[in-house]
Amino acid sequence: MLLSIRYIALVVFSFFLIAGCTGRKDEGTQNTVQSEISTSDPTGESSLQVEDSEPPLVTFIELGSVKCVPCKMMQPIIAEIEKEYLNQVKVIFYDVWTDEGKPYAVQFGIRAIPTQVFLDQNGVEYFRHTGFFPKDEIVKVLLQKGVQ
Repeated sequence: MLLSIRYIALVVFSFFLIAGCTGRKDEGTQNTVQSEISTSDPTGESSLQVEDSEPPLVTFIELGSVKCVPCKMMQPIIAEIEKEYLNQVKVIFYDVWTDEGKPYAVQFGIRAIPTQVFLDQNGVEYFRHTGFFPKDEIVKVLLQKGVQ
């Protein structure tokens, strides 16, 4: 009896771990996302603050959690992208397992985490990926919109 409970628990845990790491790609989505995004206001009422007069070429939104294993694996990659493409890419992270981040999970229609959403200069979603996303693959997505 105890062995079967452990087996069931292992299967359920494996399912959720794999669901977060599927690497499912939804290329070519044309959802227009509200271009006024704020990291502090889940209602989207305040606008994205950009230091330069021009908006970034790409807004890279990572929707995940600081407690999710594949999400934790994404954190160093997100930091590298933010540092290397500082003037061209705006990087935003939402922890969707917090009260502050839950509205973004709804806004972006998140079904599994981590999910990466890429918006062009006009706030139009041009690429979405679910699961762990290697840096070299992210760079390929950024190149699609002229990031160098």
